[in-house]
Formats: sequence, C-alpha cells, structure tokens
Amino acid sequence: MRGPCVRVCVSVAPDDGGSCNPPVFLRPTSPALTKKPPRSRHHRAPLPVSIRHLKLHLVSPVKNTCQETIDGLGQVVYKPHERDCRGIIGLPSHKHLKMGSYLEEMKAYFQTHNKHKEYVGHNSKVHTIGWNADGRRLASGSYDKCVTIFLFDGHRETLRKDYTYKGHGDSVDQLCWHPTHSEQLTSASGDKTVRIWDTRTHKCSATINTKGENINITWSPDGQTIAVGNKEDLVSFIDVRTHKIKHENQFKFEVNELCWNNTNDLFYLTNAQSGHGYIHVYNYPEMELVHWIHAHPGNCICIKFEPRGRYFATGSADALVSIWDAQELYCMRTLPRLEWPVRTLSFSHDGQLLASGSEDLTVDIAHVATGEKVAHISIANPTFTLAWHPRHFLLAYACDDKDDRDRDRDAGTVKLWGLGERS
Repeated sequence: MRGPCVRVCVSVAPDDGGSCNPPVFLRPTSPALTKKPPRSRHHRAPLPVSIRHLKLHLVSPVKNTCQETIDGLGQVVYKPHERDCRGIIGLPSHKHLKMGSYLEEMKAYFQTHNKHKEYVGHNSKVHTIGWNADGRRLASGSYDKCVTIFLFDGHRETLRKDYTYKGHGDSVDQLCWHPTHSEQLTSASGDKTVRIWDTRTHKCSATINTKGENINITWSPDGQTIAVGNKEDLVSFIDVRTHKIKHENQFKFEVNELCWNNTNDLFYLTNAQSGHGYIHVYNYPEMELVHWIHAHPGNCICIKFEPRGRYFATGSADALVSIWDAQELYCMRTLPRLEWPVRTLSFSHDGQLLASGSEDLTVDIAHVATGEKVAHISIANPTFTLAWHPRHFLLAYACDDKDDRDRDRDAGTVKLWGLGERS
C-alpha cells in the first residue's frame, strides 16, 4: 500500500525553447522519469523531452505553494514554475521526496489552525449538517423542524446565516445535497415526508410522502435517485425526475445508514443483527445481495465513502472506527481511540483525514494511511454530526449543546473548526 503522498507538479522546458504542448499527466513510473518521451493524454504526438528538461515541483498539500524544485539532474532550485505546469502526480514522500511527510505537516498545520467559531441556526438540537458540492453553502437540520442554510465566505473563513426553510411537521433527522448541482438538497423527517429544496428560489420544489418516520437519506452519485430509510427498516427509492417512489425494499434487520459507492452500481447498508454489526452490499438497481461483512462485534451505525471511492469507513457501537478497501472489501485498519459508540464520520477533501464523532468529549481526526491521530477537538457535549469542507481543511460539526443562560434549552448551534489566529 502506498505511503503518505505529497503533490508533485511536473513541468517541462522543450529543447527548442518554444511553447509547450498540451498538458500531460504523469504517473510515478512515467516514461519521462526513465528518459523516454511521455505520451499526451490528448493522443497527440509524443513530447520531445529529455530528462534534463524535466522538473519536479514539491507542492505543500496545505498551503498549495511550491516548496522545492528539483531538476532532471537532481539539483534543487528554489524557484517558481518557469514553464507550463504539466500535471499532478502522487509519490510516496517517505521513499522518494525530500520533504516532511503529510502526517507531520498536517499535525503542524492544526497546531496553528485549531480555533473554532459558533453560529446559531436553530432553537433546538441540530441533528444533521452537510456541505454542498462547491462548498459555498452549509445546511443544517434540526429537531425544530427546520432546515437552515449558511453561506460560506472563503476569504474570511466565516459562515453567515442565509435562509431557514420551514414546512416539515416533525424533526429533520438527516439531509444531503445533490452530488453535483449545488443549489438542490433533500431532507428526511419524522413527518413521513421527504422534501427537495431549491436554494435559488428558497422554496420546496417537491414533497414526497413515504410510509414511515424517516431517519436516514442519501442521494445517488448520478443524481437520479434518492434513497430514504425509516424506523420500520423500509428503504424507498425516489425518482428525482418524477418525484415518485419507484421501488421499496423491506428488511428484516435494523437498518442504520445507507449509501451508494461512487460508481453507482453498489448499494451499502450498515445494520445490526443479534447485537453484531454488519455491512450488506447489494448490486444496484437490482438490489440483490452480493456480499455481506461481519464488520463489528457491536451494532454498525454509520458509513462514509472517501471522496474518490477508494475506501470507506464504518463506525460502531463498539467504539471502533474501521477503514475498508472498497475493491477487495478487507479491513485496512481500525481506530480505537474513542470510548463510546461512533455516530458520525467524514473524510477530508483529499481523502487522507478522517474525522469521527461520538458521545466522547472529543472529536478524533486520524490519518487514514497510518491510523495515527493528527488532531482532536475538545468538546463539552456529544457530537452526532460533522462534515469536512469539500475544498478546505475546515470541519463543521454540531453537538448536543445547551444554551449558556438556560441549561434546559438546546443551543441550536453549528461550529466551524480549523481556523487560524486571524480568522
């Protein structure tokens, strides 16, 4: 398995000193690295490149800036790109590159970016939060029956309350955004409905009636289907174009959370049977069981895929987080630092960090490749929902907080962590 990766930008200066051909993306075993001409991804003629004209630019994964430039003869020069950037490749830093590992760099980063801000969005407990695809909006759902939208200011790294959607007749237990359309989101409620909201018009564009009190919801990667599960372990599949339920599956075990893989051809359920935690994998859309995994000795509560779909994580009542290879379905490693049932998980945008929330008074942030702790967030109350920003190392989360002036009243706040001193 590959070690921690840094980003390496490859640039090439042609022999004739003229303009470069269209970009190419080079693998670690690229012919250009063995003194042979690389091939263009646009299927044009091979580039006339010699190894002395190739440069590797070591780019910080945090600051997104060039740290070192190594030419083809092994000389290190500290200069910005002199020619067109040719692409990004990943190389194991501990074997090939003269820079600190990703793990150490992120530990150092969060030592100076460990501040948080609170934003009031509801008058009751927040059950669910989620970022939209472009990271410009954060949505939260609450026991107060509302969905609140916050606008994210990337320059100031702040949230601003934009709008509150009302219409549900019961608690909003889970929400999710359209995977690519940044203006659409859907919410599941105990009022036996699913609602689709449009942030451009600030209106509910569709209401779909279901057969039970809904507790979990997910949107398919192709954007065509919404799956919703209720307290009676019935999963309904909604056609987004017609707003009709196209088929339903009744399960004879406790269904906790559900999701698709990134290619949209497998459907995953976390569940409990006889006190043990399982992952059931079904082909989609046929919904035939193709694999099941006895994943935990306790109830398997939550599941989350890494952004590129290479692996997924599960959280359990046994207080363990397990990371699984999505192709081979084997457990790569477990994270044992929490002591209470794991309720929520989220991968960072680069897929290398995993945040875990539970009833512990801490949020654990782990390095996926090694399982080591990168940082932690000390909190005063249990955490039941969290989500990394899709482009930045900023974590939104919500706890079971109480109002400072009235301890019997829920605070209804959303927190944003990972801020620096100036934020």
